[in-house]
Parts: sequence; C-alpha cells; structure tokens
Amino acid sequence: MYRQHIYASPSWKNGPKWYDCVFVEKDPTLSGFQGLFVAKVLHFFDLEFRNRYYPCALVHWFDSIGDQPCPNTGMWMVEPEYNGEGEPALSVIHLDCIMQPAHLIGIYGTTPIPKDLHYSDSLAAFAAFYVNKISDYHAYGLAF
Repeated sequence: MYRQHIYASPSWKNGPKWYDCVFVEKDPTLSGFQGLFVAKVLHFFDLEFRNRYYPCALVHWFDSIGDQPCPNTGMWMVEPEYNGEGEPALSVIHLDCIMQPAHLIGIYGTTPIPKDLHYSDSLAAFAAFYVNKISDYHAYGLAF
C-alpha cells in the first residue's frame, strides 16, 4: 500500500495556489480510462449528516474529448466541463470515489507557451489537456 497527497489550496505555504487533479471512479465494469472521470479538487471538507461525518471534496469536472486516445500521443484528452451558463460543472463527492491523483499536460498546439506562465496557472491557461499516462506506474495501470 502507498500514500499520495492531493492538494486543494488557494495559497500553498504563502505561495501560489495548488489544486490537484484526480481520477474518480465512474463505472467499475469498464476498464481503463473509460471507467474513470477526471476532476480538479477545489476544496476538502467534512459533511455532517445525522451525527455522522462524511469526508468530501468539491470538484470541477473534466469532459473526455473523443472516445479513444489521441492517435499521435496515445493519451486521452480532456477539457474542463461547463454548464449552459458557462459556469464550471461542480459536484460534491465522497473521498472514497477518488482513485488517485491525475497529471494533466496542457495541449498547446503550435502556439508557444508564454515564458512567464507560472505552473500554478497551467490549469487555467489551456483549453484542453492530455491525461499523462507516464506520470507514474499506478496512473498507467489504472487509466491505460
């Protein structure tokens, strides 16, 4: 068994914001990425209901682009999901639904990435992302 930390902080140690992305279980009967959602964790909290506490997370969902990985990279592609009014698609989920962290790589095409782009702004700087399949052994085994 191993442990990984997932961060959701508007300011990490008096520095820039830090919001991690995660794989969330969608359908355990489907294998690989097709059985998963990708989400950005915005906040962790406990929800109390009938004197029981439930560990939860507020997440912003990502939509899959297409129904198969990119033929050039072999990686799945995702984009942030928005509702009809253009607001982020948010949900509260139980922490048990989170499988593990997910690493996203911005899809920048032929446009150069600005030299002053800070890593903490990368999830807002790109319209779409590759789901990194080589970020670690566990991510590869889970999503690919």
